[in-house]
Amino acid sequence: MRKEYHFYVYILTNYAKNVFYVGFTNNIIRRTIEHKNGFGFEFTSKYKLNSLVYYEETENVHSAIAREKEIKGWRREKKIKLIRGANINFDDLSGGLFKDLGIGETEI
Repeated sequence: MRKEYHFYVYILTNYAKNVFYVGFTNNIIRRTIEHKNGFGFEFTSKYKLNSLVYYEETENVHSAIAREKEIKGWRREKKIKLIRGANINFDDLSGGLFKDLGIGETEI
């Protein structure tokens, strides 16, 4: 039996929605919690980037890395268009992810 892998490319923003961070992970829940708590990420901590506004999933690590690099290379306007295509109001999507797994806000 072949093991399934999941990789995520994601975008975080701050309260003002004026700074973006593009990242890649194999565990979107863990990574989002780390960002929200400011663990070990100087850039995201400095700009308080803790709102998950976009993510996409793939089973191929090479595709995820290539996609992260692609999005990082985009101008701000193109990133905004990508986010708005899936999340028009820039809502924090992490709440839905946590709820699906039974993780409460107080546990974050």
